[in-house]
Amino acid sequence: MAQPRIAKVFGAVNIGSFRISAMVAGLTETGEMVVLGSFHRAAQGIKRGYVTDMQAATFAVRDAVERAEKIANTAVTSVWIGASGAGLASQVAQVEVDIGGRRIEQEDIEHLLIAARDVIQPDGRMVLHAQPAHYTLDGADGVSDPKGLHAERLGVDIHVMLADGAPIRNITEAVQNAHLDVEAVVGSPIAAGHACLTAEERELGVALVEFGAEVTNVSVYAAGMLLGLVTIPMGSGDITDAVASAFGIRRFQAERLKCVHGSAIASPADHREMIPVNAPGEEGAGPMARHADDKNRVPRAELVSVITAHLGRWMEEVNKALKGLGFTGQRGQLVVLTGGGAELAGLADYAQAALGKPVRIGKPIHIKGLAEAHATPGFSTLAGLVLYAAADPIDIRSLGTRHQETFRYSGVGLVNRVLRAVKEYF
Repeated sequence: MAQPRIAKVFGAVNIGSFRISAMVAGLTETGEMVVLGSFHRAAQGIKRGYVTDMQAATFAVRDAVERAEKIANTAVTSVWIGASGAGLASQVAQVEVDIGGRRIEQEDIEHLLIAARDVIQPDGRMVLHAQPAHYTLDGADGVSDPKGLHAERLGVDIHVMLADGAPIRNITEAVQNAHLDVEAVVGSPIAAGHACLTAEERELGVALVEFGAEVTNVSVYAAGMLLGLVTIPMGSGDITDAVASAFGIRRFQAERLKCVHGSAIASPADHREMIPVNAPGEEGAGPMARHADDKNRVPRAELVSVITAHLGRWMEEVNKALKGLGFTGQRGQLVVLTGGGAELAGLADYAQAALGKPVRIGKPIHIKGLAEAHATPGFSTLAGLVLYAAADPIDIRSLGTRHQETFRYSGVGLVNRVLRAVKEYF
C-alpha cells in the first residue's frame, strides 16, 4: 500500500537544560502527523531553561537540527521552539459582547476576538500566545464554535501564556543564529499537553507534571484549557547531583547509576544487590565511589535511599503547587507525569502513594513514526511542538491591527476565571 503523501513539513526544537532535541515531521493528506527524523544531543549553554552561553547554545541547536534533517532527508528553514523556563505563567481572561438574540455570524466572532485583545494585561511581560479556549452563550460554557447559533450575549475565554521577555529573546536569538527562522516560542506545558493528554482528560480535569532536568512545570487543565501553572526550580538533574555527592563520584557516573539501576521504590533485595558504578569497559573512568567494594560496586539500597530522599522533597513541592492551583477536589484527579525525569523506574507508583491520586506516565500518543528511543516522556514537548504547529491555533493578536507582545494593554482589565473553573471542575 502506498504511503500517504506529505502535505506540509514542520520543524521543532526543544531547548532543555539536559538535552537539546530537534524534529522534522510531516502532516499527511489524511491528517496524520508522521515523524520524518528526530535527534537529540547534550545541551550546551543552557541552565534551568535560560541561555547562559549564546555561542554554545547556538552550536548545539544547529547540530541537533542538522542531524534530524539528515535522518529525515528533508531540510527545514523555520522551527517552533519549546520553552520550559523563562518565568512561564498562565492566565485565563474573559470578554463578552452583546448580540441581541440574533444569529451569530463569523464577523461577530472576529469582533469578539479583537475586543478580547484589550483584556490582556501582560504587565510588561512577553505574551507567548493568547488563544480562545472556548466560547460562552449567555453564560453557558463549553461552546467550541458559536457560528450559526443564537444568543443575547457572546463570550470567549482566552488563555494567555506569559514569560519573561529577555530569556525568550535569548532562546530565539540562539536559534536564529543557527540560520533558522522562528515560527513561535511555545510554553512547554502547552506542547506537552498536545502530545500526551487526551481531549477528554483536558476536558474533565487533569494535572500535568513535567519533570525536567532542572525545572518542573506543574499545570492544571480543565474545560479543555490550561487554567494555571506553577514552575518549580527542581528537576531530575538535582537527583543526579545528590547521587554524585553521596557517593563522591562524577556526574556521568551518577547519571548512569540513576538511569540504569535507580528506582523510586525500595525492594527488600536491594541490600543484597551490589551495582557497578562504571559501565563495562569503563572500569578505570572516574574515582572510586564512597563505601564501594574493591570492584567499585555499591549497594543498590544506598542508591535508592538517596533517590527517594530527594524525591520526597520534590514531591512536597509538587503537592504544594497542586493545592495552590486548586487541584484538590473529588473530580478530575488524574495526574500525568512527563518529561525526562518521569522515566525513573517506579516513579508513577511513588507519586500515586505520595499524592493520593491516580498517576500515569505521559508519552507522545498522537504522532506516528517516532523512533523507539524518542517515544518516551522526555520527548513529549518536542512531539507536542509539531502537533501544536499543525493545529494552527488562532492567536487573537494576529487579528486586525497587530499589537506589540510586551505592550501594556488598556481596557476592561483582566477577568481571572480560575477560581470559578476550579469550583466547577474540582
